[in-house]
Amino acid sequence: MNPPRPHPFTRSRFAGWLDSLLETVWGKGWQEKPEFDPDYLWDIGSRGYGAQDEISIRDEEDVADFRLRLEVLCRSLREEAQLNALGHTMAYGQITSAIRKRHTLGKLWREQPEIARTEIAPPIVVLGQMRSGTTRVQRLLAADPRFCGTRFCNSQDPIPASPDFRPVKARAALAIAHAINPWLEAMHPFGATRADEEIGWLAAALSPAAFEAQWRIPSFVAFSEARDAAPVYREFARILRTDAATMGNADRPRVLKCPQFAEDMPALIAAFPDARVIACERDSESVLASSVSMVASQMAFQSDLADIEALEAEWRRKMDLRARRITAFSADRDAVAATVHFEALNDDPMAALADAYRALGKEFAPQARSAAETELQRASRDSHGQHSRQLETFAS
Repeated sequence: MNPPRPHPFTRSRFAGWLDSLLETVWGKGWQEKPEFDPDYLWDIGSRGYGAQDEISIRDEEDVADFRLRLEVLCRSLREEAQLNALGHTMAYGQITSAIRKRHTLGKLWREQPEIARTEIAPPIVVLGQMRSGTTRVQRLLAADPRFCGTRFCNSQDPIPASPDFRPVKARAALAIAHAINPWLEAMHPFGATRADEEIGWLAAALSPAAFEAQWRIPSFVAFSEARDAAPVYREFARILRTDAATMGNADRPRVLKCPQFAEDMPALIAAFPDARVIACERDSESVLASSVSMVASQMAFQSDLADIEALEAEWRRKMDLRARRITAFSADRDAVAATVHFEALNDDPMAALADAYRALGKEFAPQARSAAETELQRASRDSHGQHSRQLETFAS
C-alpha cells in the first residue's frame, strides 16, 4: 500500500532523506558537487572513448546538434531549474549517461555500421497527448505476435550486450525509482521487459521529453520546440534498427509510442516514411489533470518549488502546442490511419482495438485477440485506480 498523497507535490520520506544526505556529503566536502558545465560533463561521460566514437557514422549536423543541445540544457539547469541536491544528482546522472550512450553506440556503429542500417518492417506509430491512452494502445498492439514493442529495459539502455543483463539492471533501477516516488506505478505501470515508450532513446539524443517532465527548464524547452528535430530522429532510427537487429524482430512492425512524437511528426515520418499512424484522443481537461499530477510527482523530490498554478499553465501551453501540431500533421487525410478515443477504449477495449485493426488493413486474428485479452488481464492488476483516487483528492 502506497503512503497517502494529499498534494501533487507530496515527497516521500526516502526522497527527503536522500536529499539531506547528499547536502551533507557536499557540505562536509566528502565529495565534490558536480557542475552543469558541458565540458565537465563531457569529460565524465566520454571517459574511455575517443572523438571517433562521438562522430562515428553520424553526419556533421547530428554531431553539432547534440553538442548544442547539451550547452543549452546545461545553461537552463544552472539558471532556471532550482534543483535540490537529489534533483541535481539525478540530472547529472542522466546527462552523463546520455553522453556515455552516445559514445558507446558510436563505437558500436563505427565497428559494425551495417547494424544501424538494418532493414525493418514499417513501424506503427501511436500518436497522442500524454495520458490519452497511448500506453494502453501500444501494449495491446505490441502483444500481437505479428507485431513487437520495445522493452522498457531496452528503451532505458539501448546498448546491446551478451549476456543481456539489462532486465536485471532495469528491475534494480525501478526498485530505487519506486522507493523515491512510491506513487509512480499508479500513474504508469512499469515492467523491466514490458513494452514501453521509447523515451529513453529520445533522451539519449537530448530531446526534451524526459527532462521537461522532471525539471523546470523553460529556455531549453523553448529552444527544442523551435528547433528541427531531424537529428534526434536520425539517431532514434539508428537505435531502433540496432535494437531490431539484436532482438531478432526486424521483420515485425514495431509499435512506437511517446507523447513527444506529437511535436515532432515531420521529423519522425522523415525517418520512417512508411510508418502507419494511430491517433489517441481524450478530453483535454482530463489529460491536463493527469499530466500535471504525473509531472508534479517527478518534480516534487527534485526541487523545493511547488507552484501548482505555474505547472498547470505550462502543461496547458504544452498541450495546446501539441494539439496544433497534431492537427497540422493530420490535415493530410491519409496521415492518420485510425483514431482511438479514450472513452471507447475504456468502455469496450476489444471493439476499439478491432476498429483500429480494420483501419490499419490488418485482420484482428484470433491470436491477436487472445494476446490482447491477456494484456488486458495483466493491466487489470495494475494500480491505475490509485491514481484516479489521488486526482479526486486533489480536486476536492
